[in-house]
Amino acid sequence: MTAQQSLSLITETLNNSRKEITRGGGKYFILWGCLLTLFSLLVYCLWKTTDKAAWNNLWFAMPVIGFVLERIIRRKDAAGRVQNDVSRILGGIWASFGIFAVAVSAFTVIYTQINPNPLGTIAVVVGLTAEIVLLFGLAECISGVALKNWAIRIAGLVTDVGGLIIYYVANSDKEQLLIFTFAGIVLAVTGLIMKNQKK
Repeated sequence: MTAQQSLSLITETLNNSRKEITRGGGKYFILWGCLLTLFSLLVYCLWKTTDKAAWNNLWFAMPVIGFVLERIIRRKDAAGRVQNDVSRILGGIWASFGIFAVAVSAFTVIYTQINPNPLGTIAVVVGLTAEIVLLFGLAECISGVALKNWAIRIAGLVTDVGGLIIYYVANSDKEQLLIFTFAGIVLAVTGLIMKNQKK
């Protein structure tokens, strides 16, 4: 086998792996999209009806539930799952997003408890929603780059731009939660597109 043939074989193998990961990864996009949509609507409704922002603490349950459900799905798929550098990079991208999102949220909760200045607290809390949606869209875009998939890249861009429009149009902190509803729907739809691509 010549060097050119070896290179072609490696490229073809990587491209096939990307296609399989894209199709297989669709179910995880759907899972997290549905969880994000459900949690955002739940927190929004509870906050709106009780006027208690403490319902935002429910967000910390979402990663726990999501990781348990993801583990169950991964166990079922263990035999046919593709593991290579691309899948490890994707795992690293989304793990980094999760760590950053939880860390920024935890910092905000702690900061609001110890900061005596109400204006400073409001500024930090109000900016949190925009920070997380920007991180989220960026993680989605980078996933699209790693998979060489335009649908995922565009979904990340739509999440960021659409989320920021909702952020600036929203009349209250409660309404800003609808950014996450929007992002969850975009993520779930992206998952459906991924599952049906290049069959």
